[in-house]
This record gives sequence, C-alpha cells and structure tokens, in this order.
Amino acid sequence: MAGAIIDGKASAARLRERVGAEAKAFEAAHGVRPGLKVIIVGDNPASRAYVRTKARMAEEAGLAGELIELPDTTTTEELLGHVERLNADPLTHGILVQLPLPKRIDEALVLDAVHPDKDVDGFHPLNVGRLFSAQKGLPEDLLVPCTPYGCLYMLKETLGADGLKGANAVIVGRSNIVGKPMAALLLSADCTVTVAHSRTKDLPSVCRGADILVAAVGRPRMVQGDWVKEGAVVIDVGINRVEGADGKGRIVGDVDFGPAAERAGAITPVPGGVGPMTVACLLRNTLVAARNLAGG
Repeated sequence: MAGAIIDGKASAARLRERVGAEAKAFEAAHGVRPGLKVIIVGDNPASRAYVRTKARMAEEAGLAGELIELPDTTTTEELLGHVERLNADPLTHGILVQLPLPKRIDEALVLDAVHPDKDVDGFHPLNVGRLFSAQKGLPEDLLVPCTPYGCLYMLKETLGADGLKGANAVIVGRSNIVGKPMAALLLSADCTVTVAHSRTKDLPSVCRGADILVAAVGRPRMVQGDWVKEGAVVIDVGINRVEGADGKGRIVGDVDFGPAAERAGAITPVPGGVGPMTVACLLRNTLVAARNLAGG
C-alpha cells in the first residue's frame, strides 16, 4: 500500500496565509509593510521567472516585494553597492541575492555583505552560528535557510511536534544550503540525526534505519525504494532535470518515487513537495526580520 503524499503546495498555502495575517497585524502596529528586496544579476530565464514568482507571492501575502534586476555586466563592487544601500534602507527588512551569480562576481563576499538582520536566506555566518548554537528548540526570531525550514514545517504537520522527538533521522547530503542546516533543525526537534552522503559506507543500510529520511544529494533517483524503512517519512529535496523515453525533459527528485512510496508512511512528490515551501518560508523569514528590526 502506497504511503500518504505530503502536499507541499497545500502546506505552503497555509503558511502564506498565516504570514499574510501576521503581516497585516505588523503593518497596523508599525505603519509599514514588511519589505522584501530580491536582487538578480544577469538574464537567466529560469532564475528570472523564479524571482518574479517570489516578488509576486510577497505582494499577495501583504509584504512589500520588489525585484531589482541588474545587467549581466554588473561587477562585484556595483552589486555590493546595491546591497549596502538596502542594508541602510529602513523600509527594507529582507534582502535576497538570487543565486547563482555570474562567475566573475565574488559570491561569498556579496552574501556576507548582507546585514545578518536582513539575511532572509539564512546563509550569513552569524545566522548559521545562531542556528547551530540554539540549545533547546528553535527560537522564533531566527532567520533559518528556507528549504530546510520548509522540510521541518512539513514534518511537523505530518508527524506533529512530539512525533519527531527521539526519531532516527538520516539526511543524505551535506551541503551548507540544505544538509547541514537540516541537521541542526532536526536536532532542535529532538531527533537523533545522521548526516550521510555519497561516500558513506553501506549507504542503503544507513538509510534503512531512518524513521525520517531527507534526500538532498542532487542525484536523480539515487535513493532506491528498498533503501526506505517501512513506514518512514521521506522528504525529497532533489530537483533534477532528466530526459524521458519520449525525449522530453522532466523533473525528478533524489528518490525513486514509485518504489519508495510503496514502503514509506508518507512522502513528498517532486514537483509539488519541498519546492513550494521554499518560497513560503522566505516570506516567513521576511516577517521575522521585520519584527526583529522593529524590536519585536
């Protein structure tokens, strides 16, 4: 019997609705809407479409969303100038620099230049340190990387907060964007956490011990169905474009969905699982940043 499908679109809609209601309350209290500024450099069509979606959803949720589109010729110094201007702007509460940047731009320098209080991506070293140093639970004022936070949100909706306590969680993938912050978030929820990767010895066996399995390795269908423990909750973060038998491209996850769904208790699809939650969590972070900057 196939496991339940975790509907990321529905979870994201619920979170956006909550953010929208709280954004209205913030505006009523402070006379200003939480402001998100998204910077994109270059003319990558997919990236531009994605950031336009972010700006549109921000507006729909009652935030002041603005997209700043810069030409491909933009230098590191010019981009840093834009970031510094937004850092100083009291109406800008959240700053997001869309990745990837052109190779000639010093990506690390730019991301570190975003003020940590406005870092709605949660990638600034200070915010990373705050996340990993949280002693018990997850403080509501933390700016947390959006994709891992979205995974945790869906897990709590699926299992309940108490359902995570003591669970064996395995994360396949050790990136700074997903794997490592995911580990910190699951630890904050009282899981017992293993961070595995492509070079882990007997990776299938490690995965079979997981009550919660998060696949974030960036390899299409790497996690096989028989790697999944009966009844486990599977969160598939992967977004991989592959060519089908008909020659057309399609998006698949890091998990071989069909066989895995037969064993899992619940599983996210790709697309329609983690992806929608990422944007919703960006809006959540913008609201959190606005509150922090307003003093609560």
